[in-house]
Amino acid sequence: MTEPFIVRDLGYMDYRKAWDVQLETHAAVVRGDSPPTLLLVEHPPVITFGKKGGRENLLVKEDFLSSQGFSLYDIERGGDVTYHGPGQLVGYPIFRVGRKVRDYLRMLEQVMIEVLADYGITSVGSEGYAGVWVGNDKVVAIGVAVKRDVSFHGFALNVHTNLEHFNYIVPCGLLGKGVTSLSKLLGQEMSLAELKPKVIAAFKRVFATELEVTA
Repeated sequence: MTEPFIVRDLGYMDYRKAWDVQLETHAAVVRGDSPPTLLLVEHPPVITFGKKGGRENLLVKEDFLSSQGFSLYDIERGGDVTYHGPGQLVGYPIFRVGRKVRDYLRMLEQVMIEVLADYGITSVGSEGYAGVWVGNDKVVAIGVAVKRDVSFHGFALNVHTNLEHFNYIVPCGLLGKGVTSLSKLLGQEMSLAELKPKVIAAFKRVFATELEVTA
């Protein structure tokens, strides 16, 4: 987990297409044809279900979501149901983590904690599961998969996300918990463009490695 990595900014991309990019990149890293890669992306509205399923934590009918322009996917990551959408910075680190999955999750949390600290926000990781919280509200969701010792899927940082969209689900299946965003916490709208270099810099610090190339 200390190898030089590259960054690919996918911009605003449909979830299915970005998922395909993840799988292609993962295969290339496994083969040794590509260095570890951090994919950054922003998605149209989408709800995904992890290995735990989570359809019981969907609070509206799937037909309604489709009519509102949401996509729905069952995916390989750990965890329950989650939401991605505009104003959310999503990152997919395709890193060689071996069997140190728990350590890797804690490192992802630390990356996010350091990014938030740059704005004077104190946050904490989750005991027993992954994510980053400010008080009772989750600001970063984390859900990963590891196949052939290489990670994929990753984190979703709410920057200026429409938090009302989370009302359609029980986020991560956690009752009685809230969600928040960086913009809400700071009382001003923040941009993904401002956050990206901070996230990349935090990855370099936490993973104690250098950025090889920005692609």
